[in-house]
Formats: sequence, structure tokens, C-alpha cells
Amino acid sequence: MTQLFSYHKYWAERFGVAPELPMSRAEMDALGWDSCDIIIVTGDAYVDHPSFGMALIGRLLEAQGFRVGIISQPDWQSAEPFKILGEPNLFFGITSGNMDSMVNHYTADRKVRSDDAYTPGGVPHKRPDRAVLVYSQRCREAYSKTPIIIGGMEASLRRAAHYDYWSDKMRRSILIDSKADMLIYGNAERALIDVAHRLGKKENIADITNLRGTAVIKKELTGDAVQLPSFEKVKASPLLYAKSVRALQLETNPGNAKSIVQQQGDRFVWMNPPPLPLDTKELDGIYALPYTRRPHSSYGDVNIPAYEMIRFSINIMRGCFGGCTFCSIASHEGRIIQSRSEESVLHEIEEIRDKTQGFTGIISDMGGPTANMYRLKCKDPKIESICRRLSCIYPNVCKNMNTDHEPLIHLYQKARAVSGVKKILIGSGVRYDLALKSPAYIKELVTHHVGGYLKIAPEHVAKEPLSKMMKTDIHYYDEFKKLFDKFSREAGKEQYLIPYFIAAHPGTTDEDMLELALWLKKNNFRLDKVQNFLPTPMTLATAMYATKKNPLHKITETSETVFVPKNAKTRRLHKAFLRYHDPKNWPLIRDALKRMGRADLIGQGKKYLVPR
Repeated sequence: MTQLFSYHKYWAERFGVAPELPMSRAEMDALGWDSCDIIIVTGDAYVDHPSFGMALIGRLLEAQGFRVGIISQPDWQSAEPFKILGEPNLFFGITSGNMDSMVNHYTADRKVRSDDAYTPGGVPHKRPDRAVLVYSQRCREAYSKTPIIIGGMEASLRRAAHYDYWSDKMRRSILIDSKADMLIYGNAERALIDVAHRLGKKENIADITNLRGTAVIKKELTGDAVQLPSFEKVKASPLLYAKSVRALQLETNPGNAKSIVQQQGDRFVWMNPPPLPLDTKELDGIYALPYTRRPHSSYGDVNIPAYEMIRFSINIMRGCFGGCTFCSIASHEGRIIQSRSEESVLHEIEEIRDKTQGFTGIISDMGGPTANMYRLKCKDPKIESICRRLSCIYPNVCKNMNTDHEPLIHLYQKARAVSGVKKILIGSGVRYDLALKSPAYIKELVTHHVGGYLKIAPEHVAKEPLSKMMKTDIHYYDEFKKLFDKFSREAGKEQYLIPYFIAAHPGTTDEDMLELALWLKKNNFRLDKVQNFLPTPMTLATAMYATKKNPLHKITETSETVFVPKNAKTRRLHKAFLRYHDPKNWPLIRDALKRMGRADLIGQGKKYLVPR
């Protein structure tokens, strides 16, 4: 395995580091560039900050010696905006942005969203539906012979045939539909750097077929691989689709994953094994690159909501071994935690303090996909390399999992001791069942890092939906709350837990939602923002939604049938139960309670759910 920063740099290194990656020919001219080696096309505004994918990848490629340009949120009605920087010497890199474009555009009820946090001013509709497909088509129209590499969340989760919630049908691999030359899935650094250097040495992209973390199209089967049912078969058979999703999830451990192949028409989508995780030195190197940590200067003072959310936050790790079935993090970033060093994190705090305008001494978050998985991993590398579990903490924390939170406690303590820092808040969700393994961590967290409220995600209270989510029993929440309240009292602070729940998840009945509503009322919770389950490509929960089968176990003709609340009225009811206190929802809940034989819950007083 070649280390990220050990490649011989490309000849264009002589041009040096760009103050900002250019978005115009005028900026290229000022840098003395006659052309770009690589052009990244993105559906997001260009923010030169490591929390934005195009900036992280762009700066990393720049560090390898390549000249990288950015085409941000281009008008996709013609190919002309895609020619603004000229033809790239090596390839176009295409991403929809930090979010899937369909999730960005539509709510869980398929309603059009009224804003876009990744656009200046929050203006909606600055990217097309299925942005990767559209951008790829326009790049091909602009320069027909230039290689196209697609990546990011949208491409990564659509690498195989998949159920598409927005059209309610099966779709082919996005690699087939985009007509791209290569798809890079998951964390793209290793594959992208390798392919960039190989293209820089005049290799043909059609000959680069063996890179980890990539998918390519082949005309015939070559080599050993796990063969999924073809697109035509999974389109016709829910049973086979459930099997294919289960097979994909079982091949996500870089230590033992095999290549996967799926026939689609007369071609084969060949998916190489996942990328090897980055080590701490490599991850530190990525975060040490010369980001300006602010939006491109061409935006002036216009507010970009997503940037405002992360401006004073720090990502200390990648990956998640929780295995929640509705979540795509494991499919994209992997289950192995990749952590930065203390020195790297503390240096970034100083960078924020010294360089980020508006810093008041408060770090808004220091976490990742989960707040408290920093430096946690399997105790035995040999066991880790052969493990095929979908979660390291469900139904219980694996005995081979290191749950020592001391490194994270020490990091918190050192971070809050940095000169000029008043408070380090933790905004990432805390995995409370894991935190219970370290009461000392909970005490540190509650005493010093909660700004009055702490987000956690029980997601439900009923056993059936929890089992389909792969979330642990609600009693772990009760245990965590006892410690949270205890340490808050000891610190002399009035602090509250803010729990998140999902309505209409596969496996959830009306009775389950009623149980949750009664739990909320008993615990005096009146939720403001609530969400219905949103089926996104490649997740296990989406496979349940599409097939009514449970891919958490071996799929057979006689295997478990999952109840799926699909119709609009049921989804409205389930969401209404989460907001039982809203008068707008009372008629719907009353009708449901009568139908369920629970009219005893209608009346005035604390023991009733809704009034008459």
C-alpha cells in the first residue's frame, strides 16, 4: 500500500499552492496556468474547508502537484458552463456535493424543499435532480474524449442496481447510466490519487480496473468475485434484491471483502473491494493542507448556511461501527474508525482561533459521524480482518471491541485548555449505549461540553422497530439519562437531553407509534422537528422498505416478512404520533385511537394522549 503523501509529485507542482482553487479563467491566468490538470464539478458552493468534499479532494490533489479547478453549481441547461475552465488534461471529477441531490431536493414525503444549505443565500434548485448523471452528460458533451470519474455520496450509494424511492422503481448502477469511465466509492483519497498519477503517466483509464474502492464496466467476466443477481433479476424479484443488498453489506470489511460483480444488460459492473482505511498520519496530513477555511471570495458576504453550521467545528474521526440499518455512513465511510492525532486536532483549534472570522471562543462541535468513537477499534487486528458483523454494538457491544474512552477524555481536556477557547461543545450525536461503558466520559461530557442540550438518538422505544433499525433497547437511554442528570446536578447545571426519533420505519406498526407517543408524553417531551423514514439507496432499511424482507438474516422464500408503513395516510399518522401535542394532529390521532380500540386515551387530563 502506497502512503498518500509518498508519491513523486506531478510536474505541475512548480506552480505552487493556489490561494483558492480557481473557478474562472481569470484566476487561472493570475496563477500562470494555461490549463487545469483536473476539474472538479460539484453541486455545492465551493467552500475551501475540509468539511466540504470538493475542497478536501481538491487540496489533496494539489498537494500531489496537480493543477485543480472547480466548477461549482453550473447551469446544466447546456454544455457551455462546463467549458469555463477549458478542457482538463487528465479528467473531470464529478460529485453532486456533500449530499445526495435527491435528498437535498425532496423531503421524506417527496415534497420539494424550499431551501438548500449548500448554496449561497440558501437558494434552492441550483443543482439538478440526479446531479451526477446530468453533470456527466454535460461534461461528455463539452469534451467527448476527456475521462470522467464520478464519486461522492450520490455515486457511492448507487454503484449497484438499487431501489429508487423518488421514482419508486429499480434503477441501474449510476456508472452505467452516467456513462462515466470510473466510479470511486467511499473515502476516495487512495483511489483518486493513484488514478491521477497513473493518468499523469499517460496510462489509459480503460486499463485501470483493479483499484480498491473503484467500480468499472467490463464487457465480460474476469477473475473471482461475488456475483450478484443481475439488474434484470433484481428488478423482477424483491427476494433477489434483498439478497443482493445483504451481499453488498457483507462485503464492506476491507480485510476480507471480495470483488462484487453484477450484470446489467450485456455489460458487467465490477466493484473492487473497499479502500483500506487511512492511518492517523495520512488523516493528519489531509487536515493540514492549506485551506482558507472560508467560501470562495467570488461569493462576497453572501451567507452559505452549511458553512455557518460547521465554521467553528472540527472533525476528529471517520467511520461508524454502529450499523444502524437506515444510515449510509458505514456503506460510504466504512465501519473501521479512522482517528486524527491530538496534535492535529489541537492545531486546527488554533487555526480556527487565529484565522476564522467571528470566532468567539466557542468550538461548536468536535466529533464525527458519532461523537464518541474516537480511537475505538477491535482489540485484535486478526479478528477485525475476518469479522463480518454488520454492527459492533448491536444487539450488545462486542466483547472484542475496545471501549476505552480515555483518549477522547484527554483530547477534550486538552482542547478546552487551548488559549482563547472558552468552551468546546459536542454537537455530534452521542452513542449512549457505548458511552455507558465509560462513566468518566459521561462526566467529562456533561460537566464541560453540553451547552444546555445534548442530542442523542434512541430512534424508537418499541422492540420491533428497534430490531429492524439495529438500535439497542430503550433501557440504555434510561441508564444514560440517570448519569446525565446526576452529573448535571453535581456540576450545578440545568441541562436536557434532546432525543431524536424516526416515524414510519420498516417494522413499525400503528401500535408501536402509539407506544412511542405515550412514552413521549410520560417523559414530558414535546418534539418540534420530527422525521419520517427516508429510504436512501443501498441501506438495509431501504431493502426492507422495497421488498418487505429482512436482510439482517439469510433471505429465503419463507424468511420473515417485514411490515412496511408505506401509504401516505399511515406515514402521516406515524408522524402525527410524534407530535401528539399539536392540535393539528388531534383529529387524525383520535380516529386512529378509536380504530385501534384505544378510545380510553381520548379525554382531558394527564392520563390521556389527546383531548376530546
